[in-house]
Amino acid sequence: MSNLLSIGRTGLLAAQTGLATTGHNITNSSVPGYTRQGIVQSTLPPLSQGVGYVGTGTQVAQIKRYYDDFLNKQVMTAQSTQGAFNAHLTQMTQIDNMVSDSAIGLSPAMQDFFRGVQTANSTPSLQSSRASMLSSAESLAARFHEVSGRLQELQEGVNTNITSTVNGINSYAAQIANLNNQIATLTTDPLNPPNDLLDQRDQLVRELNQQVKITVLPSDNNMLNITFGSGQPLVVGTSSLEMAAVQSPTDPGRLVVSYPATGRSTIVADDTFAGGALGGLMDFRRESLDRVQNEIGQIAAGLTQSFNEQHRLGQDLNGDLGGDFFTPLKGYVGYDARNSPLSTAELDASITDASALTGLDYEVNYGGTPASYTVTRSDGAVTAIADPTVPQEIDGVTYTFTGAPQEGDRIQVRPTYTAAANFDVAITDYRKIALAAPVTTSVPTTNSGNGTISPGVVDAAYIGNPLAAPVTLTFTGGQITGFPDGSSVPYDEGEPLSFGGINFSISGTPAEGDTFTIGPNTSGVGDNRNGVLLAGLQTRNILNNGTSTFQGSYAGTVNFVGNKTRELQVGGAAANTTVDQALAAQKSVSGVNLDEEAADLLRYQQAYQAAGKVMQVAGTLFDTLLSIAQ
Repeated sequence: MSNLLSIGRTGLLAAQTGLATTGHNITNSSVPGYTRQGIVQSTLPPLSQGVGYVGTGTQVAQIKRYYDDFLNKQVMTAQSTQGAFNAHLTQMTQIDNMVSDSAIGLSPAMQDFFRGVQTANSTPSLQSSRASMLSSAESLAARFHEVSGRLQELQEGVNTNITSTVNGINSYAAQIANLNNQIATLTTDPLNPPNDLLDQRDQLVRELNQQVKITVLPSDNNMLNITFGSGQPLVVGTSSLEMAAVQSPTDPGRLVVSYPATGRSTIVADDTFAGGALGGLMDFRRESLDRVQNEIGQIAAGLTQSFNEQHRLGQDLNGDLGGDFFTPLKGYVGYDARNSPLSTAELDASITDASALTGLDYEVNYGGTPASYTVTRSDGAVTAIADPTVPQEIDGVTYTFTGAPQEGDRIQVRPTYTAAANFDVAITDYRKIALAAPVTTSVPTTNSGNGTISPGVVDAAYIGNPLAAPVTLTFTGGQITGFPDGSSVPYDEGEPLSFGGINFSISGTPAEGDTFTIGPNTSGVGDNRNGVLLAGLQTRNILNNGTSTFQGSYAGTVNFVGNKTRELQVGGAAANTTVDQALAAQKSVSGVNLDEEAADLLRYQQAYQAAGKVMQVAGTLFDTLLSIAQ
């Protein structure tokens, strides 16, 4: 009887465990990360009765966790990609809204500015038209400042998000390390780990993976080791390593991620983070925000340099050569905080050729054999500077080195990074606007031929040697004579002629002895020849090696932003679909189905009742035996 009673008892206990496990599934069905559990029964060893083996009942061999590591990895990969897309798209949408808004875009402001130049050209002698040109220039500067300010706000927003994301990553890592400790302590049998703690840890791992793409490696006693990037440990057994958001060593306004390695903190390259929200933020800043900021700055720098260059070739209302219309711009120079304290190296990065600007960033390093500077562009192009005592122009920026560098010195140069923020009008007096040309040409009425001379224009060579007195050129013997240096040139109708930075041409059929006069412009109040050249800058292909106008370059930036935003929207939608599909596949194995659990509940209830009936029968039989003995 005892054997039958024991069999019934084991069945009762197994059914009771099944009921408890099923109830646990039902009550935790809505808990994030919970994995369905089920009991695995096995038969107890039978007893030999001579005529054969008689069973002794059942036992619960394992409370199984329905978990598929392959499906879980698919979910993590999809969620990491989704996190990166969402973080990038959220930030990119803000730039898209800004550049697509005609009220705050740069294109209308540039159109208004050049319209002001044209208005001044139409009536160069009027104070009001020149004042209007100054006002439109100030409005353009304000628009550049506004756009730059919005972009800087996004930079600061990225900094804030990086800080909060890094803090979240550190918190997840610490919690996972703590759960590793608890799980290892409670894992006395590898086949029967603490399932609920495994679920909690897996949920934290998935949430961590949404913040930064990680690699999960199994360890002893059901613990997990976690790495990120190119294998940097984040969780090792029961310990976690903390990242930190710190100032960039070359840009105090920019936060980067540091990581404890070999006893000291090292800066982790932005492109190390290839997924998750942190990876998305880094991608946005590196691929989109920096590019837009540099390209907007490139327009500001290009307009400043080319407009100033032409303005200096004109003459203002005071009869003086024009000065800088806009404040000259320099590239951003960031000295690495880790440079030797003995270094006194300084670098001036002045923008000198607008057409050669690339919109890329540069890293200057000192060292090598023999020691010299090398300039590495962000796309990998390297330029060596053999003699740093001589200024050298690289991609439109002139590098001038002073001081005594030390081996290993590093300097970051971003030529157009701050250009929009520093774009300003240099003059405040309308009389200083140089609309006139500094020279004038004329043909005496006494000439007997029909030769004509074009209105003169000047180039940069004229600035250092302005014309002090009129110069008279004479046509004689088929030659043009009278040049200040005593030279003469054969007459070739319409061919360009020049001296001292003055450029002109003579056409027609001059007669022997005819003269042509070139002199200082002493009454240029109504002259707009230089103003016309200034207005013509609007339609000249100046930027990107002479392939795009200012507004064309801005349109290209707007187009990039729109295309990138659309690309992220499509990619984000695809990532969301992938996550949904991966979660559905995972839930088909690990998720709790309440209908199935209800069926299991009924099945275990019936098993419980049947096992109880077995025990009841065993008791009845035992009572019968006792009654016979009496």
